[in-house]
Amino acid sequence: MYQHGVKNTLKGGAVVFGASAIFLLTAPEVFLDLLGFESSPELIWSMRMIAITLIALAGNMWQNSKLNNNASGIKFVGRVMFISALALGVLTIFIPAELTPFSIVYAAIGLAFALLYLINLIRK
Repeated sequence: MYQHGVKNTLKGGAVVFGASAIFLLTAPEVFLDLLGFESSPELIWSMRMIAITLIALAGNMWQNSKLNNNASGIKFVGRVMFISALALGVLTIFIPAELTPFSIVYAAIGLAFALLYLINLIRK
């Protein structure tokens, strides 16, 4: 495993999730529209709840990127994030709405992070 690469991917992911969280908190209607969904009070509430979870995840990712002398911990976090990024990318592709350019870009970002985690996990 290339620890420095996993750590940098965690930092980059934390920034992306943090930005997504701010977007979801401040403009959930816009986010839903970009995904091709109709806004409803229930979906807006759900987006804001997801935003709070993303803030926690971004903080944990950033903190885990600072781990030193804990290769097994970094490897575990990298594996979890690889699976999560891959699943988010795939689930976005199968969104229950017509794919929009935003959905495609959003899925590509998730899949790109999955690829980065995988490369850094198998790289020596």
